[in-house]
Amino acid sequence: MTTAERVRTSQRVQALLPALRERLQDRVSTAAAVLDHHGGGGEGVPISSLPDAVVFPLDNEEVSWVLRHCNEAGIPVVPFGTGTSLEAHVAAVRGGLSVDLSRMNTILDVSADSLDCRVQAGVTRMQLNAAVRDQGLFFPIDPGANASLGGMACTRASGTAAVRYGTMRDAVLGLTVVMADGRIVRTGTRARKTAAGLDLTRLFVGSEGVLGIVTEVQLRLWGLPETVQAAVCQFAELSSAVQTVIAALQVGIPVARIELLDDVQMAACIAYSRLEGFEARPTLFIEFHGGAAAVREQIETLEQIAADAGGQGFRWAERPEDRSKLWKARHDVTYANLAIRPGCRMIGTDACVPIAELVQCIEETKADVEESGLIAPLVGHVGDGNFHLGIVFDPASENERSRAEALAERVALRAIRLGGTCTGEHGIGLHRIHQLVVEHPEGVELMRSIKHALDPNGIMNPGKMLPA
Repeated sequence: MTTAERVRTSQRVQALLPALRERLQDRVSTAAAVLDHHGGGGEGVPISSLPDAVVFPLDNEEVSWVLRHCNEAGIPVVPFGTGTSLEAHVAAVRGGLSVDLSRMNTILDVSADSLDCRVQAGVTRMQLNAAVRDQGLFFPIDPGANASLGGMACTRASGTAAVRYGTMRDAVLGLTVVMADGRIVRTGTRARKTAAGLDLTRLFVGSEGVLGIVTEVQLRLWGLPETVQAAVCQFAELSSAVQTVIAALQVGIPVARIELLDDVQMAACIAYSRLEGFEARPTLFIEFHGGAAAVREQIETLEQIAADAGGQGFRWAERPEDRSKLWKARHDVTYANLAIRPGCRMIGTDACVPIAELVQCIEETKADVEESGLIAPLVGHVGDGNFHLGIVFDPASENERSRAEALAERVALRAIRLGGTCTGEHGIGLHRIHQLVVEHPEGVELMRSIKHALDPNGIMNPGKMLPA
């Protein structure tokens, strides 16, 4: 975007501000701190691309009014949830308006009998779980951060429980979406299946705000399991831990979570989260859900598989507080990695490959890390073939940053070469656009056509997902 174009955008926003303030009152902000918060790019590699103003709508009609006027004026619009994106989805790279949905945080309906609910997009996953727990229900999609459910739908998020419960693609039954021209469209139904027309719900799940703004989400819920057991098993070799996961999946053990941490990642977690009694070795964090008898059978089978692969026995976390400590340590890996070298930054990779290619992909990646000379702990939702490097680098060193970026690029291209994807759950955003072209060279043009058909003026989250 040229300087002249950026100036014109700012002028258009300034011209619209009086009408915005008349409609939204004090829920319009141009304060420097607010703009900075909404233009920082999320929780990934820092980027500063500030919007010209931020609005905080409360309902569908307000979002519709904002988009209609922005579309008429040619003002870029960037949806904002909780700002936990890792791929700079929320950076206002062309200025314009940031539409913060955090105050649209009402749980609209819960049906315990049908195991579903409808929420506004600003409801967070923890908020939903706190609200439905007393009805014996829970929402299992867990990306780690307390993200908004609208944002999770837009990035097709998943996380530690995807091996058992799937991703947001599987959990979303329907959506309310406000289109670029202000139209309010409702997709899907509460039914668990439908053959009625094109699947518009799946079109918008994972669309990263480039087609419209998701304002409401219809979600599946699950019953709280009768028994929850968590365990840790450590291995001498990383390949042995991965082979244990593959064998468990092949025999059909329905593990709820099965997470891999390599020796470097485990050392960081032991130091940061004070995990006592563990060694810095390749480690599986495992959780089982179900009836008591079924869980006991799953445990016995997996223990035998792990022992055959050289696992050092299960260490159990049976009390809820022990399980919480264990999974908090897993979710805090980003902070543990940054603590390895205080003052450094981190690039996160997001490779996902077919299970049969997982050992090769991880072994080649570990060799690549060693050759790079960088610190890059590995952690993965290996039950669905997804793993991450946390590549630590000194932002003051151009050499380190370029080496870190090159390593991250090789990880993505390796996953694509092995039949996988450059992003299993983070999305494309700003940083992975060129990788999307490699992964889907023919598909990108079709995506661009859909984008133009639904957003002909190009106001929706411009500069993201699709190459210019």
